[in-house]
Amino acid sequence: MELTDGTTSVDEGRDRDRPDRAEGLTIDTRLSRAERTQSIHEQDEGNAMVELASIMAAASNPVSPGPSSPPLEQTRIQDFIPPTRPSSTPFPQPEPRSKELRCISCPADRFVESDDPEPAVPPTIQSPGTSDVGTSLSDLPAEIHECILDHLFGFRVSTTSKSSITRWGTALRHPRRKELSGLSLVSRAWRVLVQERLYRHIKLRATVDSLRESFFYFAEHPHLRSYVKHIEVWFPVFRPKYGVMSLSSACTVPVVTSDGLTTASYMLPMDNCSLEETFYLVAESFPEVCVMTLEGGERKKAPKVRHWIRDSSRRPRIMPKVESVRTLICKGQWNLIRGVDDFETIMSALPNLQEWHGSYSKPKSKSYLTMADILVKPMRLTTLDLCIEGDYRRELSFPPYFLKVSSKLHFCSRLAIGAASPSLERISYTGRVCKQFFIDLMLALKDPRQTRLRAIDLTVKNCCRKVTHWNESGSGITDMNFINAFEELVIAGIRALGRLKSVEYLRIRYVDLDSPVPPLNPYFLLRDGWCSGVWSDAIIAELNRARPDVRFEELAESFGEIGYNKDGRMTISPEFPKSRALSLKLSNYALLSGGISIS
Repeated sequence: MELTDGTTSVDEGRDRDRPDRAEGLTIDTRLSRAERTQSIHEQDEGNAMVELASIMAAASNPVSPGPSSPPLEQTRIQDFIPPTRPSSTPFPQPEPRSKELRCISCPADRFVESDDPEPAVPPTIQSPGTSDVGTSLSDLPAEIHECILDHLFGFRVSTTSKSSITRWGTALRHPRRKELSGLSLVSRAWRVLVQERLYRHIKLRATVDSLRESFFYFAEHPHLRSYVKHIEVWFPVFRPKYGVMSLSSACTVPVVTSDGLTTASYMLPMDNCSLEETFYLVAESFPEVCVMTLEGGERKKAPKVRHWIRDSSRRPRIMPKVESVRTLICKGQWNLIRGVDDFETIMSALPNLQEWHGSYSKPKSKSYLTMADILVKPMRLTTLDLCIEGDYRRELSFPPYFLKVSSKLHFCSRLAIGAASPSLERISYTGRVCKQFFIDLMLALKDPRQTRLRAIDLTVKNCCRKVTHWNESGSGITDMNFINAFEELVIAGIRALGRLKSVEYLRIRYVDLDSPVPPLNPYFLLRDGWCSGVWSDAIIAELNRARPDVRFEELAESFGEIGYNKDGRMTISPEFPKSRALSLKLSNYALLSGGISIS
């Protein structure tokens, strides 16, 4: 390009001196379009290589001072070097982890196979619609579903930890059962698992209408029958009486006094069903029920539960058989069993019964006398749990109802006959017991080496004994007569262990909810070859003779920090004991006989 004065521009002169200066753009039209395009691309690549070489070979100039650019092959220096894992860690080697999420529940035949020689890889978890291979909630293992539902419903733990009761549990009686029932709509797998939890333990009211509705409901839903494992039937002992005032529009609240509701009236129930109808419903509707609870209730002059639909002695009665029940729980047993005939009637309906848990609401002389007649009968039970007096309160002297029982028989001897049953493995008793129980137990066993008895658990209400004055028959940690009788009971139990080699668990305890220092309530426990609780020289000597391989966990000479207040009464510091005492020397209870107060 020439200017007006005839000179040439600086750029144009510079371009003329460049050896790689491109001449004018020329296109050979004789070549095809593909060949022309290829030649243009080759020319561009050659020009790019020439320019790159010139840039790399050029030295620095005053405008851009500094060294030349480093070669491309230079390695990058690592700034941070992670420390090595110490050899003391439990996992010295790195864990092999895969970057892919794989479904471990997919079977092998669902693996993706290809033409490559490498083995097939399990499919990864993908969202629905992205690939033919994927997973859903139903593809998860059954254990995952169980854990999720156990977290929502609560763990399946029973209120009474007794073998089959613990196995089936009662935790499914969740307070939000109706809300949680909607979880059965999540998937087919959850439908079965949720229904199993909702219907595992059901409770029915023992009325004719309630049983009829239950029978029709399970007849319309037969798939729910097998889910019922524990059925509880409670018999009402009263019903409200509605008069003219209760049906009026006036809303009156009954006055509550210490004796109860004074303005409300009640009457005996008239529509209760019988045990025959109850057993018929269970036998026909629930083929896999294992635990059955009968609750008779408790009130003053409560009605006895009818055993038969119609009272008639013209023909022999046969109770419907419920062969699947293994455990029977009787609450308020006085209204269910008031004689040997009642016991035999219930046992005839449960031919495969193995465990019997019976409890009485209030102590009565008739409860002791009835059980005394039942325990001498042959039984095929493996577990017997009997609670006659469970109020856990100390007493100043023997009550009149127990004096009536002791004037007729010695209940401890009858209890020993029941414990000597050939099939019995575990016995648990709450009530009055003394050393005569273990003495008669050894006499009742023909061959102690062949007994199946494994565990004995006694909760002592009081120890029956001969006394001169009425005030010598009390109980509590401040009564030395009771402490001495408790020591004799423990020594008799240890002496029996010398012949009962199969017994691995023995617990004798006294519970007093009104005790000023509950941790000082006397107890003796033998478990897993170790002993804890009360001890004395006589107890240790008898233990070394009967079970030489058993030792006490701890032998302490005192209860702890004991002092006296200004009135001269003994006091125990509230800091002791904070935990369960493993050693209680019986001679120290003599210091408490004058009374005790907490500072």
